[in-house]
Amino acid sequence: MKNTFDDELSIVIKYNDEELDKIKNGIAEIGSEVGGCICQSEELLKGLGYSLPSTTSHVNNQLQINDVDCSNWDSIVDEAKAYVGGDVSIDQLFTEKEITSNEEYLIKLREDFNAIHRLDAIDWTIPIVAGILGGIMDIVLVGIPERTKQGTSAGSLSNYIRGLFEKKFPPDEMEKLANSKISKVPFDAQDNRNTQVYVDGLSAYYHRLLELGHDPILAFVVGVLDVLKGTMTTIDKKGKLVIQVLDCYADRGETNLFAAIAKVLRHLKSDVITSMGLPAPLIGLFNLFQFGSIGEFDQTIAEIVQGMYYEGYDFIHFCSMSIPTMITEVIVRVSYSLKRKKEGHSLKESVAFTTNRQKHPKLGTELFLAHTVATAINAGKVYISENPLAINYPQWIAFAKYSISQLKWTLVKKPEMRYKYVQDILDEEWLDTYKETEILWKELNNS
Repeated sequence: MKNTFDDELSIVIKYNDEELDKIKNGIAEIGSEVGGCICQSEELLKGLGYSLPSTTSHVNNQLQINDVDCSNWDSIVDEAKAYVGGDVSIDQLFTEKEITSNEEYLIKLREDFNAIHRLDAIDWTIPIVAGILGGIMDIVLVGIPERTKQGTSAGSLSNYIRGLFEKKFPPDEMEKLANSKISKVPFDAQDNRNTQVYVDGLSAYYHRLLELGHDPILAFVVGVLDVLKGTMTTIDKKGKLVIQVLDCYADRGETNLFAAIAKVLRHLKSDVITSMGLPAPLIGLFNLFQFGSIGEFDQTIAEIVQGMYYEGYDFIHFCSMSIPTMITEVIVRVSYSLKRKKEGHSLKESVAFTTNRQKHPKLGTELFLAHTVATAINAGKVYISENPLAINYPQWIAFAKYSISQLKWTLVKKPEMRYKYVQDILDEEWLDTYKETEILWKELNNS
């Protein structure tokens, strides 16, 4: 309690004896006036027939003001502690009505914060419509890939994207690039003829799925390291990780980091439109999932993924599946921005590039709802078709990302931001009160 008194009443100690006398005289005059008013009120109440308690006492219609030695602060604190006799709860400083009023005010401030982040009818409509459109695009336009005599085929959108890749990377040119030394890498063994450690499943069909250097993402870490070290890193069909050096490919390495990155890029480019093209990003890691009993053949997750890749679930199909997911994202962000602009926010405040809750309170929740709807539709597509090739991999990645973000917001960030919102308002009000009190002290001192 001493520290509290020191902080809140230190201004009193700064006055000299003469100034303190003025203050005490002023307080005495105020007490006299207040005492007189109380006495008059008592007489009026008695005249109206009210019975008053006998505990109120007055001397010459004045409140008793004891002289206080403000020069010895420690003695004042000791006297206060002796009078109180123990710790004081802040609830003892307020009446029951004041405590209730304070609680109601805090509830109102929390509700004001919640209202900022609460979705209205339009906010609900935007993600639901976006998710439905994305789900329909995935069913109708992306379709399910399958091997045909003419190559891999799926929905019209997927076929169109595959055609664009073939136009951008002509097969004849890619074949020449694949045969060129500048694109040869040490991790491109197509079977076990030249391996020192046997890799289960290594073949012309599956080698790009098993060799991590062919992964569109891992290639720039694992693949580049393989080129620098002259190694081949694989996860075989049984989930075994193998890193080995192939002597016959010793001349395919690089010692310069940028040269290694360039070689990996050229090699990926040459493989992208082959009949067994590049795998979807990170899908090779599913070879580690040697568990599960799925379908009528009781296959593991790894076996399911290997079969999906064989049927055409490759990098190009991944790009096709990404389009409905991106459309869902764009619809939500554009609609959210237009609504914010209509509500009176500036263009800079309305454009939704970030999901920062302080700048865009509702955007993260709307994106989570939209991808939840789209993912639910895709789950229905998989359930009805009973075909794992119907899984929209990018959509499930987006759903996982926003689910984690929404869970973190609900359990951690929202309570923290709500507390800060309420505390900032209270601190501002305390500051205003302090300034008003300081003005009153100055006026009293001047008088």
